[in-house]
Amino acid sequence: MAEAKPGPERPELERWVREAQDGAREALERVVRAIQDDVYGIALRFLWHPEDAEDATQEILVRVVTRLAGFRGESAFRTWVYRIASNTLLNLRRGRMEERRWTFEAFGEDLDRGLSDDPVSLEQPVERALLLEEVRIGCSLGMLLCLERPARLSYILGEILELDHREAAAVLDIAPAAFRQRLARARAAVSDFMLARCGLVNPANPCRCRRRVGAAVALGRLDPGRLLHARNLQRARAFPELLEEIRALEEGRRAVALYRAQARPTDSGDFVDAVRRLIDERR
Repeated sequence: MAEAKPGPERPELERWVREAQDGAREALERVVRAIQDDVYGIALRFLWHPEDAEDATQEILVRVVTRLAGFRGESAFRTWVYRIASNTLLNLRRGRMEERRWTFEAFGEDLDRGLSDDPVSLEQPVERALLLEEVRIGCSLGMLLCLERPARLSYILGEILELDHREAAAVLDIAPAAFRQRLARARAAVSDFMLARCGLVNPANPCRCRRRVGAAVALGRLDPGRLLHARNLQRARAFPELLEEIRALEEGRRAVALYRAQARPTDSGDFVDAVRRLIDERR
């Protein structure tokens, strides 16, 4: 099953950090490139929309760069980065999808509307597998928006990225016991909702990605000419086999398996130039 975990801690990262603290520009750029995908991945899962996630990622990376001199190595560097990312995301103005203020009840009612087995007529040819992938990822990320921000971030860190509860608690600056309680509540909310509504997690449910495509296109939530989340046709075509593995798991583990099966978001591009420009503007 595909991993959604952060990238491994590169052994040279600590050296680059030290060199960057001493003023080495090339080392600083290497630090940014080493962490940008992990930061973007958290931001995308937290905010849903790629453009909002890119803006947030730039802001987070700027804060990392401008505060780098204050990093004392009292925690792993990536933990320190995640703490900055978490604080930034928790205090951002609401993203465009958050403005809808979804609840699980409202989201469930929305899933029940517009389901259709009729074929979808498109102006331009798009692989069906990509359309299903776009609906699947967009819908699963949308479910996360039903969680309040602290619970959502705890779910992303502890359940999807599988951070140890002590590390995740340190990132969020709360006690490990408090983190475990928060994560347990978020895990139960997501799992219970998917088991009750999602046809991927529970085949007895009427909602299916293929039955959602027409409604998503009609409502403007899916633009076949500009897919936001489905970028890899090979992965999209392989998902049915992966789904069999997910459904073979215990019910309580299927929801998070669906998230972990998603590839780590790495289509964000290179943020080095954007970060440099933002820093120059603020000076």
